[in-house]
Amino acid sequence: MESIYGEFENTLEHVKNDIVERLLSYQDTVMSETGEKGFEHLTARIKSDESMREKCRRKNLPETPESALTILRDAIGIRVVCSFVDDVYSVIRFIRGLVNCEIIEEKDYIKHAKPNGYRSYHMVIAVKTERKDVLGNVPGVYYAELQIRTIAMDTWAALEHSMKYKKDIPDQELLVAELKRVADELASCDLSMKTIRELIN
Repeated sequence: MESIYGEFENTLEHVKNDIVERLLSYQDTVMSETGEKGFEHLTARIKSDESMREKCRRKNLPETPESALTILRDAIGIRVVCSFVDDVYSVIRFIRGLVNCEIIEEKDYIKHAKPNGYRSYHMVIAVKTERKDVLGNVPGVYYAELQIRTIAMDTWAALEHSMKYKKDIPDQELLVAELKRVADELASCDLSMKTIRELIN
């Protein structure tokens, strides 16, 4: 079976690499100006064909390149993990200033955590490229979902993700409450680290 992205798969890879290169350039600039990292690390991926098809089915969408690249906007996923909360917002400011990028959606789950304690900053950006898009436009537009968070937030999210697929866990309410408590403690830790950094500086 052909990839759901069809002929546009190579362009997705190109757009993903372009965003990553710009973030790495930001990292180099911050390092040269301050001697500190702009962020700790980043990961980038193209959502697998199987995952994208499953999402289309879940949302009652046809399994087509149009669904995957215009209706669903997370074919490209990038996660930037920072040491400090301040660094998260510095990365966000950098992304806002990117040429040929438009922010389509933003959700600040750091200032407004989800009920379960989840914290992260989510952005969907539209990236203009010289290559054709699925609608036949040149320049074309491709979407990417970015998550920017601290190491503490990333650790919690990874642990919560690994546990939520466990079945038949007794006393679910207690588990949810404990996860929320840990998330709040890690958020408090982030604030303490921010204060310590400010004192050092």
